[in-house]
Amino acid sequence: MRILYLTHRLPYAPNRGDRVRAFHMLRVLARTHEIHLVSLVHDREEQSHAAGMLGVASSVTTAMVPRALNLVRAAAALPGGRTLTHVLLDSPRLPAILTRVAHEVPPDVVLAYCSGMAQFALRPPLDDFPFVLDMLDVDSQKWVALAARAAPPKRWVYGREARLLRSFEATATRKAVASLVVNEREAASLRAIVGDARIEVIQNGVDLAELQPPADRIESPDVVFCGVMNYGPNEEGALWLAREVWPLVRRSRPDARLLLVGSSPTAALRGLPARDPSIVITGRVPDVRPFLWRAAVAAAPLLTARGVQNKVLEAVASGLPSVVTPVVAAGLPAEVLPACSVTETPAAFASALIELLQTKPETRRGIATRADLSALSWERCLAPVSTLLAAAARNREASGQVSYRNVTGELEL
Repeated sequence: MRILYLTHRLPYAPNRGDRVRAFHMLRVLARTHEIHLVSLVHDREEQSHAAGMLGVASSVTTAMVPRALNLVRAAAALPGGRTLTHVLLDSPRLPAILTRVAHEVPPDVVLAYCSGMAQFALRPPLDDFPFVLDMLDVDSQKWVALAARAAPPKRWVYGREARLLRSFEATATRKAVASLVVNEREAASLRAIVGDARIEVIQNGVDLAELQPPADRIESPDVVFCGVMNYGPNEEGALWLAREVWPLVRRSRPDARLLLVGSSPTAALRGLPARDPSIVITGRVPDVRPFLWRAAVAAAPLLTARGVQNKVLEAVASGLPSVVTPVVAAGLPAEVLPACSVTETPAAFASALIELLQTKPETRRGIATRADLSALSWERCLAPVSTLLAAAARNREASGQVSYRNVTGELEL
């Protein structure tokens, strides 16, 4: 089967949440199918990894996103009816690329990653092909949550984006053969928007072999929070952790350090160590695993979260108990929760961190191993996708008419 895979970021390196699932989806599907990847890229460094993906995909074509131009276009789009997501995730080169690829290697099915790329599956020349939408999470609901926490004028902009994306999500999911989300919470949110669409839960996995800590690991009294640090919810959570929670932790554990590990820290985050030298801002690192293996506890302090936070799965797989907020816990696989303390207020979050910091290392590792992650391999989690795509390809003449009972079992066409 020939699959045209559309992604809004190059799936390599899998060093951020919006790349991890795409990378493993590509890797798993390419074992048995012919994959042609068309991806937006956002800078030269990202584009430089494209050639390395040719060992996985049969072809890789990139289109550079003109960030400055798209920001101008986004401001101009505010009075209109186009989502800012679609304005910002666009490239002048992409229409010609898609026309060429569709002509040279016409796909049996199009797989669009996230609502940002679904826009291209609904336009010529791809609208003649059946497509499956891997939505992951319901983006409109994220903007609803952000609008509720924002002050004007951001509240208006976020609310506008939520309304427009909700309308697009309804259109896209109705036209897709099936729409995939990462958990039941996202499925319920999507069904509330479009109850007559075909919605399937395909949860995220975790690479256990890559994350297994070394036997001779040496732990430090470090609390680690990993993420792309200019992403709004990550920045908000990191600042809340550093300003509201961390002073309470330091009173009990003056030897502890808070490591905020991830690329593109904002100015507000970069200024934290000047106020408290126990806070370390790493910026981009080549590999987060050494930081996880040396830490005592992981934190996921997000106040706004949708989908599943891969950072928690990876921390637990690395042998770390985790302290998470309720909105993070609500999206996690049930298998992970035994390794997590779920708290909401600064005092409760700090208390949970202190308790774990004061626990013996072997006891902490025992808490992490309460989570049975054996069922969360990427191969197992993503296995139903191939069946879904095959059903869509076989039903090309009536791509919206696929009927099936369960993607993990036999499909009816």
